[in-house]
Amino acid sequence: RGKSVVCEVTLPRGVVQNVLKTEVQALASLNVTKNLIGSALAGSIGGNNAHAANLVTALYLATGQDPAQNVESSNCLVIMEPRNNGEELYAAVTMPSIEVGTVGGGTSLAAQRECLRQLGVAGAHPSSPGENARQLAQVVAATVLAGELSLNAALSSNHLISAHMALNRK
Repeated sequence: RGKSVVCEVTLPRGVVQNVLKTEVQALASLNVTKNLIGSALAGSIGGNNAHAANLVTALYLATGQDPAQNVESSNCLVIMEPRNNGEELYAAVTMPSIEVGTVGGGTSLAAQRECLRQLGVAGAHPSSPGENARQLAQVVAATVLAGELSLNAALSSNHLISAHMALNRK
């Protein structure tokens, strides 16, 4: 069921340091301990990620998808590993069953239709049935990859904790 998508990126060490504010090895190590080992110890089935469900749900609400499909669609394996002696970070998400559509249901609501239009996938594709849904599934996977990089970077550098402590209600 759904669309199977693999989304991957290779980031230079400078981007990891200057944009994500962490180190290649720290991000790769955190991914193993949190997303792979931690998820396995917690008994997760298909949830080897930090927060794919949050990202999938947000996109589903914005694009008129059935939010109940979040459960199956959020199955996600995140891989992050150093490459080229730590000069690059390879990151990928594998999402085996992203259930999306661009016709019917909530996709006909004005705000959701506009979001789909801005993504270039509103309605049926004029010549290739299912193509817009395939492209929307790729947007979902790319969004999850970006979110996983961002959250895991914040965790690996302790920025998430320090921000929570600094901005916590007094």
